[in-house]
Amino acid sequence: MPPAGPRPVDNLDDDDYPAYTMGRAAEMLGTTPAFLRTLGEHRLITPLRSQGGHRRYSRYQLRIAARARELVDRGTPIEAACRIVILEDQLEEAQRINEQLRTRGEEPQSKTSA
Repeated sequence: MPPAGPRPVDNLDDDDYPAYTMGRAAEMLGTTPAFLRTLGEHRLITPLRSQGGHRRYSRYQLRIAARARELVDRGTPIEAACRIVILEDQLEEAQRINEQLRTRGEEPQSKTSA
């Protein structure tokens, strides 16, 4: 019987684990392998490679690809869709950092004013 305690991290729980082949990823997204290759060419996603050189995608990468696909399905050129998704991610990250800095900046001020 395994020892009681926290469960080790399981690859299937890891959003960044490259679990999906190109064919399976395309099937899950309802698109073609060529679409996924194009996303790679535009540097939206960079799949890891298996020892045999085959592309492997993570759940996180599939979510990004799905966002790009939504834009393309609405008529946005793929190059623009990739750029939009990249800019959205950069904005989200900048807002997260800004909020962290704002929160840290408020803590010392509130302590000294009390």
